[in-house]
Amino acid sequence: METIFDSIQTFLSTTPFTDYRIVIILIAVGAIVGFINTVAGMATAMTYGLFMMMGMPINVANGTTRVGVLLQFITSSVIFKKKGYLDVKTGWKVGIPVGIGAIFGALLAAILSVHIIEVIMAVVLPVMSVLLFVDTKKDKFKRGAVKSPVFKWWNFIAFTVIGVYGGFTHSGVGLLIMFGCFFMLGLDLIHSNALKQFAVSIYTPLALIVFIIYGQVNWGVAMIYAIGNIIGGVTGSYASIKGGEKFIKVFVTTIIILMSTMLIIKNLR
Repeated sequence: METIFDSIQTFLSTTPFTDYRIVIILIAVGAIVGFINTVAGMATAMTYGLFMMMGMPINVANGTTRVGVLLQFITSSVIFKKKGYLDVKTGWKVGIPVGIGAIFGALLAAILSVHIIEVIMAVVLPVMSVLLFVDTKKDKFKRGAVKSPVFKWWNFIAFTVIGVYGGFTHSGVGLLIMFGCFFMLGLDLIHSNALKQFAVSIYTPLALIVFIIYGQVNWGVAMIYAIGNIIGGVTGSYASIKGGEKFIKVFVTTIIILMSTMLIIKNLR
Protein backbone atom coordinates (compact mmCIF):
# COMPACT_ATOMS: atom_id res chain seq x y z
CA MET A 1 0.00 0.00 0.00
CA GLU A 2 1.43 3.37 -1.04
CA THR A 3 2.05 5.75 1.84
CA ILE A 4 1.42 9.51 1.79
CA PHE A 5 5.18 10.05 1.57
CA ASP A 6 5.39 7.74 -1.46
CA SER A 7 2.45 9.52 -3.10
CA ILE A 8 4.11 12.91 -2.65
CA GLN A 9 7.41 11.61 -4.00
CA THR A 10 5.66 10.06 -7.01
CA PHE A 11 3.89 13.36 -7.74
CA LEU A 12 7.09 15.41 -7.44
CA SER A 13 9.19 13.02 -9.52
CA THR A 14 6.68 12.53 -12.35
CA THR A 15 5.28 16.05 -12.73
CA PRO A 16 7.19 18.49 -15.01
CA PHE A 17 8.75 21.43 -13.17
CA THR A 18 6.82 23.77 -15.48
CA ASP A 19 3.50 22.52 -14.05
CA TYR A 20 1.90 25.38 -12.08
CA ARG A 21 1.66 23.20 -8.95
CA ILE A 22 5.39 22.46 -8.98
CA VAL A 23 6.13 26.13 -9.67
CA ILE A 24 4.10 27.11 -6.61
CA ILE A 25 5.86 24.50 -4.47
CA LEU A 26 9.31 25.60 -5.64
CA ILE A 27 8.65 29.30 -4.98
CA ALA A 28 6.97 28.61 -1.63
CA VAL A 29 9.76 26.33 -0.37
CA GLY A 30 12.35 28.74 -1.77
CA ALA A 31 10.79 31.62 0.18
CA ILE A 32 10.69 29.60 3.41
CA VAL A 33 14.29 28.44 3.00
CA GLY A 34 15.47 31.92 2.03
CA PHE A 35 13.79 33.44 5.08
CA ILE A 36 15.16 30.87 7.55
CA ASN A 37 18.67 30.87 6.07
CA THR A 38 18.82 34.66 6.38
CA VAL A 39 17.56 34.72 9.96
CA ALA A 40 19.19 31.57 11.34
CA GLY A 41 20.47 28.89 8.95
CA MET A 42 20.44 25.17 8.10
CA ALA A 43 17.23 25.37 6.03
CA THR A 44 18.98 24.33 2.80
CA ALA A 45 18.47 20.78 4.04
CA MET A 46 14.82 21.29 3.06
CA THR A 47 15.93 22.11 -0.48
CA TYR A 48 18.02 18.97 -0.76
CA GLY A 49 15.06 16.92 0.41
CA LEU A 50 12.66 18.55 -2.09
CA PHE A 51 15.01 18.27 -5.06
CA MET A 52 15.83 14.64 -4.28
CA MET A 53 12.11 13.84 -4.12
CA MET A 54 11.83 15.45 -7.56
CA GLY A 55 14.28 12.85 -8.81
CA MET A 56 17.60 14.68 -8.62
CA PRO A 57 20.67 12.89 -7.26
CA ILE A 58 22.06 14.73 -4.27
CA ASN A 59 25.04 16.16 -6.18
CA VAL A 60 22.70 17.83 -8.71
CA ALA A 61 20.45 19.02 -5.88
CA ASN A 62 23.56 20.46 -4.22
CA GLY A 63 24.56 22.37 -7.36
CA THR A 64 21.04 23.49 -8.30
CA THR A 65 20.36 25.14 -4.94
CA ARG A 66 23.42 27.41 -5.31
CA VAL A 67 21.72 29.61 -7.93
CA GLY A 68 19.00 30.69 -5.51
CA VAL A 69 21.52 30.98 -2.68
CA LEU A 70 23.61 33.43 -4.71
CA LEU A 71 20.71 35.69 -5.65
CA GLN A 72 19.23 35.54 -2.15
CA PHE A 73 22.41 36.49 -0.32
CA ILE A 74 23.33 39.27 -2.75
CA THR A 75 19.90 40.75 -2.06
CA SER A 76 20.19 40.42 1.72
CA SER A 77 23.74 41.85 1.66
CA VAL A 78 22.43 45.00 0.01
CA ILE A 79 19.74 45.35 2.69
CA PHE A 80 22.20 44.86 5.57
CA LYS A 81 24.52 47.41 3.95
CA LYS A 82 21.73 49.97 3.61
CA LYS A 83 20.80 49.44 7.26
CA GLY A 84 24.40 50.10 8.30
CA TYR A 85 25.22 46.64 9.65
CA LEU A 86 27.62 45.46 6.92
CA ASP A 87 31.29 46.46 7.00
CA VAL A 88 32.36 45.62 3.45
CA LYS A 89 36.09 45.84 4.26
CA THR A 90 35.78 43.19 6.96
CA GLY A 91 33.43 41.29 4.66
CA TRP A 92 36.18 40.84 2.09
CA LYS A 93 38.59 39.66 4.79
CA VAL A 94 36.11 36.95 5.74
CA GLY A 95 34.84 36.22 2.24
CA ILE A 96 38.17 35.70 0.47
CA PRO A 97 39.38 32.74 2.58
CA VAL A 98 35.86 31.28 2.59
CA GLY A 99 35.84 31.55 -1.21
CA ILE A 100 39.22 29.84 -1.54
CA GLY A 101 38.08 26.95 0.61
CA ALA A 102 34.75 26.70 -1.21
CA ILE A 103 36.46 25.88 -4.51
CA PHE A 104 38.06 22.78 -2.99
CA GLY A 105 34.88 21.80 -1.15
CA ALA A 106 32.79 22.07 -4.33
CA LEU A 107 35.30 19.99 -6.27
CA LEU A 108 35.08 17.34 -3.57
CA ALA A 109 31.28 17.33 -3.72
CA ALA A 110 31.33 17.18 -7.53
CA ILE A 111 33.62 14.14 -7.82
CA LEU A 112 32.53 12.01 -4.86
CA SER A 113 29.92 9.32 -5.39
CA VAL A 114 26.30 10.13 -4.58
CA HIS A 115 26.26 7.41 -1.91
CA ILE A 116 29.24 8.89 -0.04
CA ILE A 117 27.76 12.42 -0.13
CA GLU A 118 24.42 11.15 1.21
CA VAL A 119 26.09 9.34 4.10
CA ILE A 120 28.27 12.34 4.97
CA MET A 121 25.30 14.73 4.97
CA ALA A 122 23.14 12.32 6.94
CA VAL A 123 25.76 12.43 9.71
CA VAL A 124 26.98 16.03 9.47
CA LEU A 125 23.70 17.96 9.21
CA PRO A 126 22.25 16.88 12.59
CA VAL A 127 25.59 17.65 14.25
CA MET A 128 25.63 21.10 12.64
CA SER A 129 22.11 21.84 13.90
CA VAL A 130 23.48 21.93 17.47
CA LEU A 131 24.95 25.36 16.64
CA LEU A 132 21.42 26.71 16.38
CA PHE A 133 20.96 26.27 20.11
CA VAL A 134 24.12 27.96 21.39
CA ASP A 135 22.82 30.52 23.89
CA THR A 136 24.48 33.69 22.63
CA LYS A 137 22.53 35.82 25.10
CA LYS A 138 24.59 34.68 28.07
CA ASP A 139 26.92 37.31 29.54
CA LYS A 140 30.05 35.41 28.52
CA PHE A 141 28.92 35.59 24.87
CA LYS A 142 28.07 39.31 24.77
CA ARG A 143 29.71 41.17 21.89
CA GLY A 144 29.50 44.57 20.30
CA ALA A 145 29.73 46.22 16.92
CA VAL A 146 33.51 46.26 16.57
CA LYS A 147 34.86 48.53 13.85
CA SER A 148 37.67 46.96 11.78
CA PRO A 149 38.18 43.88 14.02
CA VAL A 150 41.68 42.43 14.14
CA PHE A 151 42.02 39.64 11.57
CA LYS A 152 44.87 37.22 12.39
CA TRP A 153 46.51 34.53 10.26
CA TRP A 154 44.72 31.73 12.08
CA ASN A 155 41.40 33.46 11.36
CA PHE A 156 42.26 33.15 7.66
CA ILE A 157 42.89 29.42 8.06
CA ALA A 158 39.70 28.92 10.08
CA PHE A 159 37.53 30.69 7.52
CA THR A 160 39.20 28.75 4.70
CA VAL A 161 38.24 25.50 6.42
CA ILE A 162 34.69 26.81 6.82
CA GLY A 163 34.75 27.55 3.08
CA VAL A 164 35.66 23.95 2.29
CA TYR A 165 32.55 22.85 4.17
CA GLY A 166 30.46 25.51 2.39
CA GLY A 167 31.66 24.41 -1.01
CA PHE A 168 30.77 20.83 -0.14
CA THR A 169 27.30 21.63 1.21
CA HIS A 170 25.68 25.00 1.78
CA SER A 171 23.54 23.71 4.64
CA GLY A 172 25.04 25.04 7.88
CA VAL A 173 27.88 27.11 6.44
CA GLY A 174 26.06 30.34 7.27
CA LEU A 175 26.03 29.40 10.94
CA LEU A 176 29.74 28.55 10.83
CA ILE A 177 30.58 31.91 9.25
CA MET A 178 28.33 33.77 11.68
CA PHE A 179 29.74 32.06 14.76
CA GLY A 180 33.26 32.47 13.37
CA CYS A 181 32.72 36.24 13.21
CA PHE A 182 31.09 36.14 16.63
CA PHE A 183 33.70 34.14 18.53
CA MET A 184 36.89 35.00 16.58
CA LEU A 185 36.28 38.63 15.59
CA GLY A 186 34.23 39.69 18.62
CA LEU A 187 31.24 40.99 16.68
CA ASP A 188 27.66 40.84 17.89
CA LEU A 189 25.24 38.48 16.12
CA ILE A 190 23.55 41.04 13.90
CA HIS A 191 26.87 42.30 12.47
CA SER A 192 28.12 38.71 12.24
CA ASN A 193 24.96 37.84 10.33
CA ALA A 194 25.58 40.73 7.93
CA LEU A 195 29.11 39.43 7.26
CA LYS A 196 27.63 35.97 6.67
CA GLN A 197 25.43 37.36 3.90
CA PHE A 198 28.41 39.04 2.22
CA ALA A 199 30.78 36.07 2.56
CA VAL A 200 28.21 33.69 1.07
CA SER A 201 27.76 36.11 -1.84
CA ILE A 202 31.51 35.86 -2.49
CA TYR A 203 32.00 32.11 -2.21
CA THR A 204 28.80 30.87 -3.88
CA PRO A 205 29.64 31.88 -7.49
CA LEU A 206 33.02 30.14 -7.13
CA ALA A 207 31.35 26.93 -5.96
CA LEU A 208 28.61 27.31 -8.57
CA ILE A 209 31.17 27.45 -11.40
CA VAL A 210 32.49 24.05 -10.29
CA PHE A 211 29.01 22.51 -10.30
CA ILE A 212 28.30 24.06 -13.74
CA ILE A 213 31.51 22.56 -15.14
CA TYR A 214 30.47 19.12 -13.89
CA GLY A 215 26.94 19.53 -15.27
CA GLN A 216 25.31 19.39 -11.85
CA VAL A 217 22.83 22.29 -12.13
CA ASN A 218 19.20 21.93 -13.20
CA TRP A 219 18.71 25.46 -14.52
CA GLY A 220 14.95 25.33 -15.04
CA VAL A 221 14.25 24.34 -11.45
CA ALA A 222 17.02 26.61 -10.16
CA MET A 223 15.60 29.81 -11.67
CA ILE A 224 12.04 29.18 -10.45
CA TYR A 225 13.28 28.24 -6.99
CA ALA A 226 15.49 31.36 -6.90
CA ILE A 227 12.40 33.60 -7.09
CA GLY A 228 11.29 32.23 -3.73
CA ASN A 229 14.80 32.53 -2.32
CA ILE A 230 14.90 36.24 -3.11
CA ILE A 231 11.49 36.82 -1.52
CA GLY A 232 12.59 34.94 1.60
CA GLY A 233 15.92 36.75 1.69
CA VAL A 234 14.26 40.17 1.68
CA THR A 235 11.75 39.34 4.43
CA GLY A 236 14.36 37.43 6.43
CA SER A 237 16.78 40.35 6.38
CA TYR A 238 14.32 42.67 8.07
CA ALA A 239 13.17 39.94 10.46
CA SER A 240 16.74 39.12 11.53
CA ILE A 241 17.38 42.77 12.29
CA LYS A 242 14.30 42.86 14.54
CA GLY A 243 15.12 39.47 16.13
CA GLY A 244 13.07 36.42 17.06
CA GLU A 245 14.57 33.06 16.05
CA LYS A 246 13.41 30.50 18.63
CA PHE A 247 10.65 28.76 16.69
CA ILE A 248 12.77 28.77 13.52
CA LYS A 249 15.56 26.88 15.30
CA VAL A 250 13.16 24.14 16.36
CA PHE A 251 11.56 24.02 12.90
CA VAL A 252 14.88 23.73 11.06
CA THR A 253 16.20 21.06 13.42
CA THR A 254 13.05 19.01 12.81
CA ILE A 255 13.54 19.25 9.05
CA ILE A 256 17.20 18.24 9.37
CA ILE A 257 16.33 15.20 11.45
CA LEU A 258 13.69 14.14 8.93
CA MET A 259 16.06 14.57 5.97
CA SER A 260 18.92 12.76 7.70
CA THR A 261 16.58 9.91 8.59
CA MET A 262 15.49 9.70 4.96
CA LEU A 263 19.09 9.54 3.77
CA ILE A 264 20.03 6.89 6.33
CA ILE A 265 17.03 4.70 5.46
CA LYS A 266 17.76 5.06 1.74
CA ASN A 267 21.36 3.93 2.17
CA LEU A 268 20.48 1.02 4.49
CA ARG A 269 18.08 -0.54 1.99
